[in-house]
Amino acid sequence: MSEIRIVCDYPHAVAKVWRAVTDPELIRRWTATGAGARAEGFSPVVGTRFRFVAKPRPGWNGVVHCEVLEVDEPSLLRYSWAGGDGKGDTTEVVYRVRPHDGGTRFVYEHTGFTGVGGAFMARFLGRVRRRMLTVGLPAVLDDLDAPRGAGPSAPRT
Repeated sequence: MSEIRIVCDYPHAVAKVWRAVTDPELIRRWTATGAGARAEGFSPVVGTRFRFVAKPRPGWNGVVHCEVLEVDEPSLLRYSWAGGDGKGDTTEVVYRVRPHDGGTRFVYEHTGFTGVGGAFMARFLGRVRRRMLTVGLPAVLDDLDAPRGAGPSAPRT
């Protein structure tokens, strides 16, 4: 079985990282560095069914169906992940958020991929997620530090 595990340390408080990974408007911003998915109907509440919707691509309709399976705010979010085309495995995604060295350690795990198709998908999604978590999410976290009214391109003083 294949899996994705990405560990990132951010110089931001746990509460800020939790907000960035669970607020649908902020999710849309950091996923823009990947497939640009927006979380429709998401709430960090067990039993919530939601969708990630991105631009369709050849072989993929752009939709992922999910259900929140476990929440321990602000340290754990676990949800199922199933492609909108009904093909492939239903997998699980886990976010772990912990204090670490004056900031926050964020661990992203995506497990349950099987077979050759699953190995390919894990490799592809792993590259996309790594970019989201090393480029997209840090930019969103930094923007949350900006003075009110300042946009993402506003100079920091």
